[in-house]
Amino acid sequence: MTGARARAAPASLIVIAKAPVAGRSKTRLSPPCTPAEAAALAGAALEDTLAAVAAVPGSRRRLLVLEGSPDGWPPAGFELHRQRSGGLGERLAGAFAAAGGPALLVGMDTPQLTAAQLERALEALERPTIDAVLGRAPDGGYWAMGLREPDERVFAGVPMSSRETGAHQRARLEELGLRVAELEPLRDVDTIADARAVAAERPDSRFARALAALALDG
Repeated sequence: MTGARARAAPASLIVIAKAPVAGRSKTRLSPPCTPAEAAALAGAALEDTLAAVAAVPGSRRRLLVLEGSPDGWPPAGFELHRQRSGGLGERLAGAFAAAGGPALLVGMDTPQLTAAQLERALEALERPTIDAVLGRAPDGGYWAMGLREPDERVFAGVPMSSRETGAHQRARLEELGLRVAELEPLRDVDTIADARAVAAERPDSRFARALAALALDG
């Protein structure tokens, strides 16, 4: 993947997500949240993420790769794809396969994400000297991954949902000979402390308003 190459098509934007369901969404927020409240926060985070992706200018494919039922809420302009079965690595590989070309993937755990941050990530991915981009999270995972070409090998052997996932993912990309650019870090919402910090960062977001409406103590 090194050397001269033909100009690639604009990278697609992928959101990989779970449909917000009480008892299955953002379970680490309970307590202090009830399962229904945690699901409401997950729904607000997903809405913020989809809005940021929709606000990126230009004619790009936008894919929502979903686990669960959409229940009528995916916005216009997004292609709806079902997640592949298997572990997270298999599902990530399936999301890139659905795009079928250069793509930037984000999850639903960073509702503070902005269109400007996505634009910077796309600019990095579309540089001719870059094959992949990786946006890490302070908890050791990552919030974004971009690939110039879908490649199922990228996720093989990478332990997911651990404090070393980001480091292992970077090492795997390099092992495959891919030239990697690091993106700015963003905090994932896993715990209530994360939720409060992210809401403070973007007080105008749906997520921040949904959290404030719960009027949680502490």
